[in-house]
Amino acid sequence: MRRGIAACVVLGLVLRIAFALLYWTHQPLTRDEREYLALARSIARGDGFRYPADEPPAGTGQQFGRAPGYPVFLAVLRVTEPVAHVPRRVQLAQSIVGAIGVWLIAAIATRAAGSRAGIAAAAIAAVYPPLVTLPAYALTETLYSTVALGAALLLEKRGSRVEHRGSSIGGQLVLDSRPSILGGLLTGIGILIRPVMAFFVPMAVAWMLWRRRPADAAVFLLVAALCVIPWTLRNHRVYGRWIAVASEGGVTFWTGNHPLARGDGDLAANPELKRAELTFRAAHPGLTPEQLEPLYYGDALQWIRTHPLQWTGLLTRKVFYTIVPIGTSYTLHSARYMAASAVPYLLLLPAAVAGAWRWRLRRPAGAVSPAPLWLMAAATVAAGLAFLPQERFRLPVIDPALIVTSALLAGLRRDEPTRRHANV
Repeated sequence: MRRGIAACVVLGLVLRIAFALLYWTHQPLTRDEREYLALARSIARGDGFRYPADEPPAGTGQQFGRAPGYPVFLAVLRVTEPVAHVPRRVQLAQSIVGAIGVWLIAAIATRAAGSRAGIAAAAIAAVYPPLVTLPAYALTETLYSTVALGAALLLEKRGSRVEHRGSSIGGQLVLDSRPSILGGLLTGIGILIRPVMAFFVPMAVAWMLWRRRPADAAVFLLVAALCVIPWTLRNHRVYGRWIAVASEGGVTFWTGNHPLARGDGDLAANPELKRAELTFRAAHPGLTPEQLEPLYYGDALQWIRTHPLQWTGLLTRKVFYTIVPIGTSYTLHSARYMAASAVPYLLLLPAAVAGAWRWRLRRPAGAVSPAPLWLMAAATVAAGLAFLPQERFRLPVIDPALIVTSALLAGLRRDEPTRRHANV
């Protein structure tokens, strides 16, 4: 089994490197890529977390307040000078991170349904087109996905288990909270990479409480909070107001909850909404993104309160586009790109539904539930409904969850002992 998974990890690494270095070469940077690389440049130079003076103006856009995790990752790779394309060392490093993600996907599937499920999950993840292409871009998805998968794997372990140390008569009971500590640490890091990870925290805490693991829930919540709080305090010191992680949340919430919103896609996919956003900023001249953030939230919430039926219709469209990959965030790209993203997802979706159903009915004895990964996928969906669904938001967690759940079919035999109606 280990050799099979290792072979898949190597194959995944080779495919990711090949796509990045042989196919996706000399491609112009997207706006998000430029901003992440600019912040990394400033950090690497020792100038702090700010856009450097040599970064070109954003034109009609604004330089969004970003989460610090991914720019720090890029800064570690010594991105110190302006670039026109994604540096090769970034693509190579992210290919390695993506290959680690293949191993994590296999590990989660193995714990849930055995070695055959693990090999199947590794094989799918190694060649899955959206995951193969992600490391070529200077975007958060690859790093965030691997960190989130690591947290999910750790939290699957039965934390706070009681171990007997010493003699069988006078042994000492020891509480093992390491999975909760490490899972909370990776969750906090994930929030600093992509703040949407915060949606997972209450779900994870509720799940642990339901599993009668209050100590785990408390440790997990405390560690995750301790990772984020220092950055929140830094934001208050710099901007004079409380910003949990990044100010980009305000404009994203406004974009996803506006009368011109289509239910999928950001400002780049909706020219009418982009013009409305320019008008909104013109009405508040001279304000920074951090100062605009509460105004974006206030305007969107006011529209929701005064137009509940319209907002309900918009929410319905968000649900539809979350499931069906035909929104503007897909059609904005080339037909080849859309096919590479949408077709594998549509093939996995029914297999994942079947895998979850069959696993629930015929859960192998001793299997460990992939509930944390499923909860991460649910948190991603919840965040999309609260803000906006987008193809990029789907890839880091939802697609790996579908891969794992589809692979469960390969690990379930009719002749294996099962635990029917086991708690998830």
